[in-house]
Amino acid sequence: MKFSLILATVGRSDEVARLLASLDAQDYRNFELIVVDQNKDDRLLPILASYREKFSIRHVRSVAHGASRARNVGLGLADGDVISFPDDDCWYPPGLLQKVVTVLDSHPELDGITGRFTDGDGRTEGRWLESSMLLNRYNVWRGAIEFSIFLHRRVVDAVGPFNELLGVGAGTVWGAAEGTDYLLRSLRHGFKLKFLVDLTLHHPVKTTDFDAVACSRQKKYETGIGHVMRINDYPLWYFPATCLRTCVGILLAVAKGDFPKARFKYVSVLARMQGWRG
Repeated sequence: MKFSLILATVGRSDEVARLLASLDAQDYRNFELIVVDQNKDDRLLPILASYREKFSIRHVRSVAHGASRARNVGLGLADGDVISFPDDDCWYPPGLLQKVVTVLDSHPELDGITGRFTDGDGRTEGRWLESSMLLNRYNVWRGAIEFSIFLHRRVVDAVGPFNELLGVGAGTVWGAAEGTDYLLRSLRHGFKLKFLVDLTLHHPVKTTDFDAVACSRQKKYETGIGHVMRINDYPLWYFPATCLRTCVGILLAVAKGDFPKARFKYVSVLARMQGWRG
């Protein structure tokens, strides 16, 4: 079973080096790394050169910006049996690829698996599913993030490219949820996907406080989430139900005097509504 790992990257060097070091530490070696480079300079060349003799690396340039566009370039080059999309600031724990192979080999009924992430010290963000389970259109929001998705080739052959209007760098206000959109389209094709609570990857925790930077980032994320809900035809009752929990969080934060957190959640609700309106 061969992996094609499609890495969309721009603006990062040290983080890419960390990812490559974690790939070199994997005991399962049947993988290729497809680096879709959107940098205007050659910052990655010395990093990639130091690993070319250790595992297969394909380095291509992409003038079109955006994570979804870069991943689509990579999909056109991938020849692996399992496709994944590592972020350029994530890293793999030892034994991850072998674990994915073991699960997929022992469960041929599964078309793909997903996991969660910590920052390496056990910290995470978001509300993850509490146990392993098959994904559906309602729990998928708590069961995957782009870099934790591992799909059999048959899935990407059927589903096709990412929606290039979604995600970081897309040039639209919909700055996230392209991976969830891809999984929702996979589910509509009838593919069976499972979240594994013990499949853990590593990624920095971005929201450590609720300052203006966090609010700006959250606005892009939530606008994308709202839009993906709308374009995937969620029932009208579902959207206000998803907002209700956040609204309760606003009230609780105000009651505790945590006004930065209340503002963060208020921004989240407004942005999600903007995305839903399209």
